Amino acid sequence: MKKVLSLTLAIAAALSLSACNTPQGQNAAVGGVLGGATGAVIGSAVSGGSAGGAIVGGVVGAATGAMIGSAATPPGPYYGAPPPRRCARFYYDYYGNRVCNAWY
Repeated sequence: MKKVLSLTLAIAAALSLSACNTPQGQNAAVGGVLGGATGAVIGSAVSGGSAGGAIVGGVVGAATGAMIGSAATPPGPYYGAPPPRRCARFYYDYYGNRVCNAWY
């Protein structure tokens, strides 16, 4: 029974992390895992080895780690301003000046 439960939990964890296809999602997932593990260790040590302290520390650490990991993601590349508009169709005004009236 323990093997089935551990296999089910491993598959659930793999499926829940498989959709992190952005850098922000990946950093949030890694931060949550690291924060949860660290929080569980610290919570267990502070509470004298009880499971309740480890669970509370793991939950708080995971939430904090996910928020910090997501916020610490650097911004994407900046490509500058869009290219200038180009004229697709011209006409001539009353004075003979060439004027654009359609862009692409």
